[in-house]
Order: sequence, then C-alpha cells, then structure tokens
Amino acid sequence: MNFKFLLAILGLTVSVNTAVTAADLSAGQTTAGAACAGCHMADGNSVVDLFPKLAGQHAGYVAKQLKDFKSGARKDATMAGMAAALTDADIDNVAAFYAGNKSAPAAADAAKVALGRAIYRGGNSSSNLPACMGCHNENGSGNPVAKFPALAGQHAAYTIKQLAAFRDNKRENDSNKMMRSIAIKMTPAEIEAVANYIAQMK
Repeated sequence: MNFKFLLAILGLTVSVNTAVTAADLSAGQTTAGAACAGCHMADGNSVVDLFPKLAGQHAGYVAKQLKDFKSGARKDATMAGMAAALTDADIDNVAAFYAGNKSAPAAADAAKVALGRAIYRGGNSSSNLPACMGCHNENGSGNPVAKFPALAGQHAAYTIKQLAAFRDNKRENDSNKMMRSIAIKMTPAEIEAVANYIAQMK
C-alpha cells in the first residue's frame, strides 16, 4: 500500500474518532441539560447541598450509579424515575460530559475540619476505622479504575446522608459491602467531621 495513502487513511480515522467523541460529549451535554440540570446544574456543580456535585466525577462511577438507580440496586424514587428514561448510551454520554467539568469546593464548618482531616488521613485505630485516603486518595481524587468516587468538594450534607445510609444498610450498592463495613464504625461526629473536611478539599 502507498505510504502517503496509508497516512491519509490513518488521518481520516483519527478525525472520525475525534468527531465521535465530540458528538458523544455534545449528546451528553444535551441530555444533562434536559434531565439533570434542574437539580445538579448545567455544569454539575449543584447549589442544593443534598444534591451531589457531579462535575469532575469519574465517568465510570457516575455511569454505575445511574445504572444502579435504573436497576434498583441503589434505591431512590426520584433518581429511579430519572434513570429509567435514559438509555445506556445516554448514561455513558452524560457521565463523560460531567467528568470533563471542574468541581468547585463546597461550604464547610471550619470547627469540624481538623477532626475530619485526622480521620480522613489516619482513620481511628481504636475502632479499626481505616483512613479514607486509602481508597479515595490523599487529595480526594478517588480511583477511576476501581470506581472509587472523587470526593473533593462534595457537599457535606450529601456526604453525611450517604455515609449514614451505608451505616444503616439503606444504601447497598457498594462492592463487597465495603462502605457499609466502614460506615458502621463511624460515630455521627466522625461522619460530620469527615464530610466537612471533604467539602473544603480542592
């Protein structure tokens, strides 16, 4: 095959793949604007503290949560209804769109940050509570391969609600009961402290 012709084909392939990626993100933005922005805002930085920020969240994690809402593996009447209307392609596109946006820090109670930092980084040896950063990283960036969510800048009220749900077995879509086995070891004060530390992370 002529070398210049091969390069032309490869160049065309790259262009097509780039266009598909752009079209997927564009479709994700459109779907997010129609289905998600009312609660999570157009860029994913929700202003209501019980609605999670989605901006900058790993696409794989967001996609898993939406699919779990759709299947019933994660319980929430409102989100189940929203997810039911989305195809798998819609979900993947929305997740990719929000992943590309930047999350802003949330409000935090400064009086609780020091304890939260100590637990997040070092756990609590007296209750065998592991450090949060073991899975979610020191800077709260999470682990996209393992689908451990990014936490930095998440609303404290939302984090408190989710940790309490894991603790009380009201949220059960964590792999191998990982979060349930951790949250059960946390006192209400520790949950609030960690949530406020996470909120102010950048």
